[in-house]
Amino acid sequence: MPRRAAARGTHFRTRISIPTPSDPGRRRFLALTAAAAGALILPGAPARAATAAQARGLVEALVAEITATINSGRSEAQMLRGFEQIFLRYADVAIIAQTTLGVDWRRAGQAQRRAYVNAFTGYISRKYGRRFREFIGGRVTVTGVRQVRDFQEVNSIAELRGQSPFRVDWLVSDKSGSPKFFNLLVDGVNMLATERAEIGAMLDRRGGDIDGLIADLGRSG
Repeated sequence: MPRRAAARGTHFRTRISIPTPSDPGRRRFLALTAAAAGALILPGAPARAATAAQARGLVEALVAEITATINSGRSEAQMLRGFEQIFLRYADVAIIAQTTLGVDWRRAGQAQRRAYVNAFTGYISRKYGRRFREFIGGRVTVTGVRQVRDFQEVNSIAELRGQSPFRVDWLVSDKSGSPKFFNLLVDGVNMLATERAEIGAMLDRRGGDIDGLIADLGRSG
C-alpha cells in the first residue's frame, strides 16, 4: 500500500541579497529558504525559551557568518562546506531533521535516524548554500524579539536591491541545551513546512523506503 504523506508545519541589521512577492527570484527564495532551513510545534518535550538577548545574538551572528562566507571569494565547494558548518553551529539540526521526516521518524531505526540526520544536513546545506550566492549586496536587519509561548521569535527585515523589503522571522529555543534556530518564516511562508512536504514527496516516490530516501538526499541539494 502506498505510503500516505503526513501533514507538515514553520517561524535577520546585516547584508545578504534576497528576492517582491511577484518576482520569480523571490518566489524561488520563498520556496527554498531555511533550514537553514515559523510556527512549528517541536516534537517531544516542549522547547525552552532562550532569552531575548541570546536569540537576537544568535541571529545576528548567523547572518554575519553567512555574509562573510558569500563575500569570501572561495570556490563553490568551499562555500558549501562553510554553509554546512554554519548550519551545524546555529540550527537545531536534530529537531529540524526529525520534523522534516514527520511520522516516519518513529519507524526509523537508530542507525537510520543517524544516517538521515547526516544526509539531511548535507542536503539542506548544499541546497540553500547555492542560493545564498544570489543574496550578495542585500541587507537583513534585526528589528526586534518577542517571546511566543516557549520560544523566542526574532523579527527582521530583508532588503534587496530593486526589491520591496520583506519580513523574515526566526524561531529560537534552547531545547537542545543552547540557543538554536529551529524554524523560519519568510514573508509569512513556513519554510520548514515546505521542506517537510518536499521530503515527504521524495519518500513517497521511494514507496516509503527510508534507506532509499537517505541515498537520494546524498545526491540532492
